[in-house]
Amino acid sequence: MAEATLHVFRGDASGGDLKEYKVPLEEGMVVLDAIHHIQGHQAPDLAVRWNCKAAKCGSCSAEVNGKPKLLCKTRMDALPLDAPIVVQPMKTFPVVKDLVTDVKWNYEVNKKIAPFTPKKNAEWRWKQEDIDRVQEFRKCIECFLCQNVCHVLRSHGRTDAFAGPRFLVRVAGLEMHPMDSLNRTKYLKDDAGIGFCNITKCCTEVCPEEITITDNAIIPLKERVVDDHYDPVRKLFRLMAGKKED
Repeated sequence: MAEATLHVFRGDASGGDLKEYKVPLEEGMVVLDAIHHIQGHQAPDLAVRWNCKAAKCGSCSAEVNGKPKLLCKTRMDALPLDAPIVVQPMKTFPVVKDLVTDVKWNYEVNKKIAPFTPKKNAEWRWKQEDIDRVQEFRKCIECFLCQNVCHVLRSHGRTDAFAGPRFLVRVAGLEMHPMDSLNRTKYLKDDAGIGFCNITKCCTEVCPEEITITDNAIIPLKERVVDDHYDPVRKLFRLMAGKKED
C-alpha cells in the first residue's frame, strides 16, 4: 500500500518542532484523515481541533505546506507526495498544543462591532441584488484562514489596531444591509484600522467559502470611509453645519 510522509508540528507555546509520521494512503483521503490515522496508531496525544469534517465548522484550520487550509477540505491526492507533507498550526495565533491555536482574540474583536440595528418603521421589502450581496458575507464559517494569511496581522502583529478581513466582512454585511440604520465608518477608520489594508487579496485567495473579500467587502468599505471622513466637500458641509470633526 502506498504511503505518505507527514511532518507534523508537535509542541506548545514554549516551542516545538516537526515530527515525521508515515501514513497509508486510501482513496478520497484528506489531510484530516491522515492526522486521525496518526492519532489512532502512532501519537494518541496529537492535538487537533475539528468538528464536522464537512468544511462548514471552520475548526480544522492549519497550514499545509505553508499555505492556510482546512485539513478536512485538503485532499491528499492534490498534494505532491514525493516530498513530506508539512502540517503546522496557523502562525498568526498563539499555539496551544500541536495544531491547536488560541483564536479568542477574534471574538474580542467581534464584540466591538455595533450589531444590526433595523430602521424604524421600515418596509421589509428589498431587491434581489441586495439579498445576494448580503448573503455572500453570511457564508463565512469563521475558520480565520483570512486572518492568518493577512500580512497586517501575520507579519506585523497589529492585533492592537486592525480587525482583520473576517471582521471587515462582518461589517460589510451590516453596512450593506438595506434595513440597517447605523453608520460604522468611524469604527472602520479608528478601531478596525481599515487603512492598514493595502488590497493584496491574499484573504480572498484562501477563503474556503470563496467569498470575494477584497473586491466585494473591503474596497466598498474603504470607499465609504473616504467619502465620510476625507472628502473635502463633505468636510466643508460638516464645518458649515457646526459638526465636530472626527
